[in-house]
Amino acid sequence: MPHDEHPGGWSVAFRALYRALGWVDPLLRAWWRRFGLGNVVLVTTTGRRTARPREVLLGLLTTDGRWYLGHPDGSAAWTLNVDAAAGRLLVRWPGLEAAPYVARLLPVGPERERAILATWQHPFPGDLLYRAARRHVLAVGRYYRLERDEAVA
Repeated sequence: MPHDEHPGGWSVAFRALYRALGWVDPLLRAWWRRFGLGNVVLVTTTGRRTARPREVLLGLLTTDGRWYLGHPDGSAAWTLNVDAAAGRLLVRWPGLEAAPYVARLLPVGPERERAILATWQHPFPGDLLYRAARRHVLAVGRYYRLERDEAVA
């Protein structure tokens, strides 16, 4: 669901957090490249409008031996790009080559809930915000399970 469909308090808080992260993004990327940053990976998608590569730092969630990515407040630019690219994306850890994955959108259900409950793995302050907004995230969050893209690998 697009952000505009959820104008409530938690949507405002998440927008503020992501705006602040946008301001410090160059510093975060430099730190990530040199030292890593918790569970953060660099995800590359194809722009749905430009067809050019688009990169975003995201927290990789791990639960039950599977990997997940998600956005707590419905759709975001990167989720729209993933959807337009049939789930195909590249995931890169600091100092390693990017690896091809397919992101499978999770329907409402137990697997999606487990992925959302794993958001405690995010670095501060995201972990606290996600925990405080858990009901909102469960209601509107957009989460994906990552699987190796065997067609490319």
